[in-house]
Amino acid sequence: METTKEPGRTRYMNPYLGGVLLGIVLLAANFISGRGLGASGAIKSVVVATTQSVAPGYAAKTKYFKEYHEEHSGSPMKNWLVFQMLGVLVGGFASGALAGRLKFRVEHSPKITSRRRLVFALLGGIFFGIGSQLGRGCTSGSALSGMAVLSFGGIITMMALFGGAYALAYFFRKNWI
Repeated sequence: METTKEPGRTRYMNPYLGGVLLGIVLLAANFISGRGLGASGAIKSVVVATTQSVAPGYAAKTKYFKEYHEEHSGSPMKNWLVFQMLGVLVGGFASGALAGRLKFRVEHSPKITSRRRLVFALLGGIFFGIGSQLGRGCTSGSALSGMAVLSFGGIITMMALFGGAYALAYFFRKNWI
């Protein structure tokens, strides 16, 4: 949602209102499905389904894939987190299109190139994916959903995420400022 007060200046939704709406979505997810939100479970389902399609022999022999298949009967792509992430993608594109902000370009600081921005984004995504597997969940699952149900672990996770971000921001700021 956007409103324009001055020509050429775009204003976005109030971040406090956005936070309240996110909290309502988290609580609704817990109430309706009995689980919080999370993205890494959807990625895991896609990886498992792809591996089972491309290399079924390997998937049948590997402990990780066998355990995942036993825990989730049927197709991994029928996991509700896959549908959640599809909704996030469709909703994000629809919001951008309706607000006139849907543009396919690489946003970056004038001090760096588009290529460098894409490389850092890719590396960040890879590190985030590895970290979410080591931590048994992504930030939305661990921190936000954990805090929504007043989990002490969720609070500690959120503190560690923000603390780590503040500690590392100084070293990486030239890629955005």
